[in-house]
Formats: sequence, structure tokens, C-alpha cells
Amino acid sequence: MTDFDGLAAIVTGGASGIGRATAELLAARGARVAALDLNPDQVSEPLVGIRCDVTDDASVRAAVAEAAERFGRLDIVINNAGIGAQGDVAANDDAQWHQVLDVNVIGMARVSRAALPWLRQSPSAAIVNTCSIAAWAGLPQRALYSASKGAVYGLTLAMAADHVREGIRVNAVAPGTVDTPWVGRLLDAAPDPAAERAALQARQPSGRLVSADEVAHAVCYLASPLSGSTAGTVLAVDGGMYGLRLRPPS
Repeated sequence: MTDFDGLAAIVTGGASGIGRATAELLAARGARVAALDLNPDQVSEPLVGIRCDVTDDASVRAAVAEAAERFGRLDIVINNAGIGAQGDVAANDDAQWHQVLDVNVIGMARVSRAALPWLRQSPSAAIVNTCSIAAWAGLPQRALYSASKGAVYGLTLAMAADHVREGIRVNAVAPGTVDTPWVGRLLDAAPDPAAERAALQARQPSGRLVSADEVAHAVCYLASPLSGSTAGTVLAVDGGMYGLRLRPPS
């Protein structure tokens, strides 16, 4: 499938996990792709690695400009960079609250506003934000992370309303628990990693963790020119967590 032929994309957090899977899939479907990341040396051709710190406006503007100038255009922005946090509302100090919100929410705003001048020139402009099941389901010990992703949900809808008449579609994916390096590190730190993995799998009606490739395919659906009438949508990729209420297995 080559629905992205001739288009140029940037993916923040593009060196690993969901971002890496998305960047590689976009490239396989015809796009020229820059992976914006703190560790750009971890990506290889056909991806272009560009260093970017989404908490630093100067870094963001320089990285977006470098990608746009290298490709001669910019059509697609995948706002994927993010960090996690654990605990109830009392577990994280102010510094950690500011850090998570800075990366997960304000980082998306920085990248999007830096990209807008190029997106406004594109006939196939799209922004896709990485949200989470935590935006609309109460998960235990995820107060700060859930707050950040709830903000991403609201930001996505507001951006979609602001820019749809400019021809820029804004959508988001809301994954459940994804089998990424970050989740792997959480599992490794648990007292019983195998039991914790089993609990996370059982929490999703599908009985397994979501794969990064599955999220990447959903992102590419939302970003594709073939989805030109999809705007202001938050697409769940969560094994059924959001909408299904299964009876316990007998």
C-alpha cells in the first residue's frame, strides 16, 4: 500500500515503541519520515533521525524546520512523545506533575504550532496525537498520567475544531496497555513480573497486551489521505477495554 507516496511526516518519540513502529510503517507505505527523538542515532534508513526535546521550544522549532526543509514539505505530524507516572494523586510531587504535563501535553502543542505553517500548505495535512485508555477509564495508580492523557483528549478535539477548515485533520489514538519497552521496564520492576503481566493482560477483554504495530496501523489509518473525512476522532486501540463489559470466565 502506497497511500503516503510523496508525503512527508515527523514522528516524535520515533526511536522506540509505538513511535518507531509508526515511523517504519509510514515509510513502508511511501512517506518520507523523520523520527524526532532524544536518541535519533537509534533509527536507521529509510528513517531520518533528528534530535528533539519536546520540552524545549527552540529544540522543537529547529527539529521541525530541519525535517520540513530536508523534505521540502511537511504533511503529517504524529505527536507520540510521552512519559509515564505511577501512583495516586498524592504520590507525585509538583516537579513530577510539571514534567509529565510538559512532555505529554505542552510538548504536543509545541510541535503542532511549529508545524502549522507547513501543514497549511499541504493538500493532505494531518495530525495524530497519542492519547490513552487512561483518558476515559479510571485506572488505579495512574492519577498524573491519566490527567495528562485526559488533557490530550481535550486538546485533540479543540485542535480539530480550530484547524479542520484549514484542511488540517486532527485525530488521536487511545491505546490500552501496549507491549512497549516502557511497559517492559515497569514489569521488570514489579515484585512478581509474571503475575503483573498476567494481570495487565486479563484487564483487557482480548486477554493480551496491545502490540505497537497494531497502534501504528491505527495511526496510519487516521493520518492517511484515504481517511479524509475523519476528523476530531479518538480511536480506541485497547483490546475492548473502553466499550466491552464481559462476564467473568466460567
